[in-house]
Amino acid sequence: QARLVESGGGLVQAGGSLRLSCAALGFIRSINVMGWYRQAPGKERELVASITRDGTTTSSDSVRGRFTVSRDNAKSTLNLQMNSLKPEDTAVYYCYALSGLYNTKYWGQGTQVTVSS
Repeated sequence: QARLVESGGGLVQAGGSLRLSCAALGFIRSINVMGWYRQAPGKERELVASITRDGTTTSSDSVRGRFTVSRDNAKSTLNLQMNSLKPEDTAVYYCYALSGLYNTKYWGQGTQVTVSS
């Protein structure tokens, strides 16, 4: 069964860095788009960054220039390098993938990122 497994969250001081990873396991159909959402307490889930199979990336204004999304198609993995972290980046980060002809959406279980001031 297709699933996404995240790793790499944790606690870091403001200005620090973290790297999140997401492994796509058990996918039979091609993964078209992968990316990251985040949800802070009391806020809606927001798109952080995404990357297509051919490497085209998008990112939100709030993280552009600080976060970098990348993927390894051969290994079916997704990464998010987060630099210059701010307290407002504190959230649960969710990996997602769009797969197959109908872009079926899959979610990871989420990983907590906490940035202390």
